[in-house]
Amino acid sequence: MLVLSPQEEKSIRTAGENAYPNECCGVMIGEIDKAGVKTVKCVQAIENSWEDGEQYHRFLITPEDIMRAEQTARSMKLDVVGFYHSHPDCEAVPSEYDKDHALPFYSYVIVSVKQRKSEDLNSWELTLNRAEFLREELGA
Repeated sequence: MLVLSPQEEKSIRTAGENAYPNECCGVMIGEIDKAGVKTVKCVQAIENSWEDGEQYHRFLITPEDIMRAEQTARSMKLDVVGFYHSHPDCEAVPSEYDKDHALPFYSYVIVSVKQRKSEDLNSWELTLNRAEFLREELGA
């Protein structure tokens, strides 16, 4: 389960709407309890580093961005619990590209943005064998 406050959800939705028709991306920082429940304490936008002229369809978070996010989380005595991005004019389900670039354990929030308006928002977790994403329960 991923616990996402209404404020953090609104931040993700707004980032997706503002980036439209391109994809937004960012990191979720929080804590993980003994039952494996991830509680997001803050979200941090990351500039989409995709440089292939097709930013509309892809996002890229560089290793340097991940390192900075890890440092920020550590300074807050928290962890990186996942990442978010938007799907312009598409459903809030992971693509093959998303699966190829994801890691098990992390939560992956995807917000669907259609005509600059956010719609569905779902969280996903990649199985340990990397075969598929499973929809993750969202709590507030």
